[in-house]
Amino acid sequence: MSEDKPSDAVESAPAEGNAIPNGKGHEPGEEITAMAKTPPAGDSENPHRTENSEANLPESQEFLSGMDDKKTTRFTDFEGKTSFGMSVFNLGNAIMGSGILGLAYAMANTGVILFLVLLTVVAVLSSYSIHLLLKSSGIVGIRAYEQLGYRAFGTPGKMAAGIAITLQNIGAMSSYLYIVKYEFPLVIQAFLKVDNPAGEWYLNGNYLVVIVSIAVILPLALMKQLGYLGYTSGFSLSCMVFFLISVIYKKFNVPCPFVDFSFNATTSVLNVSATDPGGQEDPACIPKMANLNSQTAYTIPILAFAFVCHPEVLPIYTELRNPTKKKMQHVANISIAVMYSMYFLAALFGYLTFYGEVEAELLHTYSRIDPYDTLILCVRVAVLTAVTLTVPIVLFPVRRAIQQMMFPNKTFYWPRHIAIAFVLLTLINLLVIFAPNILGIFGVIGATSAPCLIFIFPAVFYIRIVPKEEEPLRSVPKIMAACFAGIGFLFMIMSLSFIIIDWTSGSSKAASGH
Repeated sequence: MSEDKPSDAVESAPAEGNAIPNGKGHEPGEEITAMAKTPPAGDSENPHRTENSEANLPESQEFLSGMDDKKTTRFTDFEGKTSFGMSVFNLGNAIMGSGILGLAYAMANTGVILFLVLLTVVAVLSSYSIHLLLKSSGIVGIRAYEQLGYRAFGTPGKMAAGIAITLQNIGAMSSYLYIVKYEFPLVIQAFLKVDNPAGEWYLNGNYLVVIVSIAVILPLALMKQLGYLGYTSGFSLSCMVFFLISVIYKKFNVPCPFVDFSFNATTSVLNVSATDPGGQEDPACIPKMANLNSQTAYTIPILAFAFVCHPEVLPIYTELRNPTKKKMQHVANISIAVMYSMYFLAALFGYLTFYGEVEAELLHTYSRIDPYDTLILCVRVAVLTAVTLTVPIVLFPVRRAIQQMMFPNKTFYWPRHIAIAFVLLTLINLLVIFAPNILGIFGVIGATSAPCLIFIFPAVFYIRIVPKEEEPLRSVPKIMAACFAGIGFLFMIMSLSFIIIDWTSGSSKAASGH
């Protein structure tokens, strides 16, 4: 992996002083300076480097750096300690959100083939955009999304990146906590076999969200380092693997034209086999290969939302042990590939279980068959655990963005670290307690901030940051990056217009409840 070290070091020397693409001079303390390998001449240009390097390292970049002075650290005066495997877990967990629950519904509204094509395209594009981010950060030696924005466009670039990350991740955290609010009471109710809840506090989703936030999410969100969350991420992913296995297993023991539990309190669910010859002929049980309807509009943002891990890429890169661009790209590709296969299998088997009856939230559909099914109850607990453990991972980049926007030159300070996490969680809890249906959250945020973070920002930053001497504006990589940004704009306009049309026509599932 070390073969690209020398070239990086060479690139960083000119990038340090004269070849800043947008021609802005140095503002000491505004960015993390290039690698420690830069010749001493580079330092003389930035006299504040030594005092300020501590000061402007965002919290997730400051670590037990006094461990091994003999090694030269790269990019920053900070040495990562997180192993390759833990980084894959963390990035995988950042990708794998509650989006997986909406994918079967997305497949029902696009058809199997179209869904597979869209999912593949989004996965490949996500990987390419991570490549653009890593290349830009390699050239200027900065590993913070907001600081890349600053290098490309000055303060407006920094603010745009910070605001997009904040919106995107607050949207993601809201949707995760929304699942806790919606699912947790049903799970407790089913475990306790309470048929008609009489307003007990422990069956009230709003109380449960607050309890989970304080008891589980807050302590994890207060960790100083993302790397420490590798273990909880591994556990979270194993919960999702259990979810996937159960969805596949259920496909083979749920009869096809399935009967709602409310109409069918007998045990016929158990004695109708999936190979019932009458059931096979039912037109409702034939999977559609391609299918377009008004709900197709939602599937594109839901799919885009499915691979957003871009705010987490650079913090995870910062903490990677012996980081190189190549190694981090491997981390990203492995995470995306694993999630891609899990997404497709979960969507496929979820869809093949319920066909057109599948709901926007897959697990809710299972409880329509039998609310007291033990396996599904365990799966719901697993999914709740997984989404709860993803919230702290997603909170880190938001806190980092807020620090970069509001306190760019301050050192790590525990009271501020704790206060930002506390305020964010309080805000998200309020959003979730008074929030609309989950699809509305997914659709609108997926259609605005996701295209910015996945397509537009990485491409535009890349075009501005890579020096013209190295890649002229007409060079193939820059033209590709420009097309990539164009795809992002197209994608944003298309998704937003679909959603607005859908809302105004009143047929929206997001507005009506299901």
